[in-house]
Amino acid sequence: MLLKRSVNIALTALCLTAALPSYSEDIPNPFAQAKANQGAPVDAQQAQGSAPAPIVVPAPPVFEAQSWVLMDYYTGRVICDQNPHEKIWPASLTKMMTAYVIGMELKAGRLHMDDDVVITEEAWSKKYTDSSKMFIEVGKTIKVGDLVRGIIIQSGNDACVAMAIHLAGTQEGFVSVMNNYAAQLGLKNTHFSNVHGLFDELNYSTAYDMALLGRAVIRDLPNEYPIYSQKEFKFNGIKQLNRNRLLWDKTLNVDGIKTGHLSQVGYNLVASATNSEGMRLVSSVIGCKSERLRSDYNKALLTYGFRYFQLYTPVKANTTLLTRDVRLGDKDTVDLAIAQNLNTLIPRGRQNDIKVGYRLSRSTFKAPIKKGEKLGVIEVKLEDKVIASTPLVSKEDIGEGGFFGCLWDKVMLMFSSDDEVNTDEAK
Repeated sequence: MLLKRSVNIALTALCLTAALPSYSEDIPNPFAQAKANQGAPVDAQQAQGSAPAPIVVPAPPVFEAQSWVLMDYYTGRVICDQNPHEKIWPASLTKMMTAYVIGMELKAGRLHMDDDVVITEEAWSKKYTDSSKMFIEVGKTIKVGDLVRGIIIQSGNDACVAMAIHLAGTQEGFVSVMNNYAAQLGLKNTHFSNVHGLFDELNYSTAYDMALLGRAVIRDLPNEYPIYSQKEFKFNGIKQLNRNRLLWDKTLNVDGIKTGHLSQVGYNLVASATNSEGMRLVSSVIGCKSERLRSDYNKALLTYGFRYFQLYTPVKANTTLLTRDVRLGDKDTVDLAIAQNLNTLIPRGRQNDIKVGYRLSRSTFKAPIKKGEKLGVIEVKLEDKVIASTPLVSKEDIGEGGFFGCLWDKVMLMFSSDDEVNTDEAK
């Protein structure tokens, strides 16, 4: 039997926090076995009072490219896309994962920017004469920090190989770690076969997965991500510019992240930008015909997202949303809340069309209940479509009650239903 209840949730001005999971500081060492075998707060402002008239959202832009995705960074919601899961060759976008693996080692404290790396012949720049490189020489000792900048800013294939050998002993060992991280990050249609992105049929991905990877770099590596915004890097007497032209565009606040190019594919770019309202978007465009077009297309996507969408926070964290009876406990009721602000992306001016409802996992709660235990879910709907959800959890521990206090509860439980409870929606 479904019980209908309503929930009264005040939609007040709230402060947005980035409700994204991040890795624990206790990061497993992915290279341990390989070595043994060898001997990433914004303030999303919510208007008070009556909302302005909704803005008519036009159709998203269309480009002469293979595929593209525009994603909201904080929620992971896709605003628009074209062939998002079509197989592509990422080219130097591969280096986002190479740099991600290195960044996780830095984050774990197993690697440091001032560590020395001896360049082997395999990483010698002369082996990459027709591709991007940072001009490192065999036998030289170079700091990790310089190699990381060489990978991110100069897109150096030689630097990728040098770091792979330094960490894993072989490129193959490092690539296996790249693929392990790809699986952990949910890159379901991605496989890496090398560390630099030179063409290989087995080095493939999708526009969607590359956007997810860009999002992970920003989220999980806050110390390394600013390197992606650096416009130039000088090493070995040679100054090279970052190929991401949008870093120079004063009409957008683009702060990363990576370009790629292959003659078999065209020009690729994953870009990220923020605006004054605290939004961050990630765009991914694959297979453009020129360097200029990949910049233009990403700019068009980012501009579209900022102009016609906004972040909205209808429910605030740690605020009691519901109070429900508890049986067999040392307390008679339990307060339910959400652990983090419920953030969602909506078309501008549609705040008054948002509806919030809840579902409880059962009609009657029984002790013991742990603080933070999931007891239901809050759902946000727009036009009868769920656009965001988050667990409803207990705000406190509820212990088991005494024998006599529980006796009546046991009788009542004999006549109660344990069905899930659903609500009517409420603004």
